[in-house]
Amino acid sequence: MYDGPLYGHDDADGDELRPVRHLHSMQGIPQDARSMGLDRNVPEGAWLSFAGQLSPSKPSHRLVAWLLLAVIVLTFVLTLQSELF
Repeated sequence: MYDGPLYGHDDADGDELRPVRHLHSMQGIPQDARSMGLDRNVPEGAWLSFAGQLSPSKPSHRLVAWLLLAVIVLTFVLTLQSELF
């Protein structure tokens, strides 16, 4: 991957622009999700980006992660219950 500055010129003449290193919409998205076309502009990518920005060293972020997990599991259990019973 290109590790130079985000913008600028490649040569002394200024004919070629350097590629953008990271797009803002791709920050926090894992590489395998990027390969599937997910970014912050789609709902699933927004959730991945949000969860990817959480830091395990901060107690408030850990609480949010547990709440997200509870919401996902509760949704799954309620859906399963409605389908089976």
